[in-house]
Amino acid sequence: MDTLRFSRAPEEYLLNEGMYHCLSCVPTVDVKADGNDQRVTGNPRFDTISVRVVGPSSVEFSYKKDGKPTFACTETVSPDGNTKVEEFTETPTSQRVTGRALFTRTSKGPTGSHPLSGSWEMRTIKNVSGTGPTTTYQRTQDGLKVSAGGTTLDIKFDGRDYPVQGEPHHTVSLKRVNSDTIEQTEKQDGEVFRIIRMTVSKDGKSMNVVDTDKQTDKQRGGTMTYTAEKRP
Repeated sequence: MDTLRFSRAPEEYLLNEGMYHCLSCVPTVDVKADGNDQRVTGNPRFDTISVRVVGPSSVEFSYKKDGKPTFACTETVSPDGNTKVEEFTETPTSQRVTGRALFTRTSKGPTGSHPLSGSWEMRTIKNVSGTGPTTTYQRTQDGLKVSAGGTTLDIKFDGRDYPVQGEPHHTVSLKRVNSDTIEQTEKQDGEVFRIIRMTVSKDGKSMNVVDTDKQTDKQRGGTMTYTAEKRP
């Protein structure tokens, strides 16, 4: 995770009068901040979110997909209000991944709102658990078998959209750019929302990944780059 680099507009929240609004989310999120699971639609990664204020400067978040936890975090604003620390747990595989991210404030929220309100820009992110999300690629005759987060896809390099099991209206296609590079395109309801370009190093020990969120890109920009390390 220490290789992660982001190129996107700040995240923007409003927490006020018992309601949480993620103004920069695509689609936007508007839920009660009462600690209960609230149904949301339009995001392929989660379908419920719970928000609970745990102190004058801290808020707990929990995301689930089909009743199963996918991501949880506690966000704590510094006493001077200029920085924010996010301690998170992600469960993309059987191994839980924990980490810590640091944000700096770019604008304040309305007077009287929770200190979390306003705009924040991510500066650093660290993997605390020592393990990271693992994706396995197995070569097949005409493509790849990809396994990640309990999901396995057998995809050919034919540009076709292959459905993701358990995720209605979510499809994935693969394109071989050259001998070292593959491009993965993900769609929701037929609309491209994510493009991932993966380039394996010459020695085969690492892979450079450029992950572009196209839904986000329409409104705020959203590109993430990182280096994946090959397991022995």
